[in-house]
Amino acid sequence: VKCLSAGNTGCQMGGWAHKELKEPEDLKGLRFRMGGWASRTLQKLGVVPQQIAGGDIYPALERGTIDAAEWVGPYDDEKLGFYKVVKFYYYPGWWEGGTTLHLLIKGYANVEMQARYDARNPQALKRLVAAGTQLRVYSPSIMDACLKASNEVNAETSAVNEDYKKVWDSIVAFRNDEYLWWQVAEYSYDTFMIRHRTRS
Repeated sequence: VKCLSAGNTGCQMGGWAHKELKEPEDLKGLRFRMGGWASRTLQKLGVVPQQIAGGDIYPALERGTIDAAEWVGPYDDEKLGFYKVVKFYYYPGWWEGGTTLHLLIKGYANVEMQARYDARNPQALKRLVAAGTQLRVYSPSIMDACLKASNEVNAETSAVNEDYKKVWDSIVAFRNDEYLWWQVAEYSYDTFMIRHRTRS
């Protein structure tokens, strides 16, 4: 068995919600299907995280037993049909800004698999919007509140776990340097190309 880096999701979507989320106060009491580490951050903002398996999200949204749900991105979310029962689709998924995927294989692996998967999101997003989904970007105030809460969770964990602190400090130092570089070349290029994508 071999472990290979099988790609990166890029930044995922930020989830589906029955109501508009404009300010951090709108998160208070929100029953949000959210797993893992991000749920600890959202709890600090008053969210009530719900641990629900993928196959149970649609009926929970349909019945109103949850108010919002996060899954992956347009291609996977479309397959589960969330757009049929929820109107607002938020981005970015700040809790998964670039999840690395690992593949455990025994034998031959198809290296084209990840590229084909990534290529499905743009078309799925177009279909979702055509079906009536309303895209909404998380407001700067929500993003700032989430970052503050996330930093608190990381600081609290670092204070009680020496290994975590060592890894986290290394990640932050690397990330800060990389964003400096990203801002110079990648961000400038991507911003330019995004502005021109419909002009050529």
